[in-house]
Amino acid sequence: MPEIAFGKHPKLEPGFKDHVIDLAGELGCDPSHLMAAMAFETGETFSPSIRNKLSGATGLIQFMPATAKGLGTTTADLAQMSAVAQLAFVRKHFLPFRNRLQTLADVYMTILFPVAVGKPAAHVLFARPSVQYEQNAGLDANKDGTVTKEEAAAKVQAKLLRGMKDEFRG
Repeated sequence: MPEIAFGKHPKLEPGFKDHVIDLAGELGCDPSHLMAAMAFETGETFSPSIRNKLSGATGLIQFMPATAKGLGTTTADLAQMSAVAQLAFVRKHFLPFRNRLQTLADVYMTILFPVAVGKPAAHVLFARPSVQYEQNAGLDANKDGTVTKEEAAAKVQAKLLRGMKDEFRG
């Protein structure tokens, strides 16, 4: 098995890494990119039950309640699953973007703002004044009142670099 970001993270459930590698192969993306996005979304817990108190988003890729419903489940059901079982819903969410996930930013956009998949790095996702901007203002690195795709992906890029350190890569 290849080494991937966070592949030997102590919080990974047995078999999780192998399932992520298989999923990445099916989607045509780098498994390290999937792992970095899930590490970012879960605060490196890789917990299927982690929940955002403000939005209600739950799980490995922080499924919003409406997204979960569209995938045929609920956030309550997702929270009860093992991490490996929840990957089936990660798969369902990512499948429409199969073979379009060439960059870390595009992998992350499928989670944060799917319409930005394939857009250039400078593409503006959120701008002030808007609720979406306020909810994501922490991603506005240069504080110019806009969040670009590149800015949004920067924190996930930092996770990827962390996940590739010797202590976690495996």
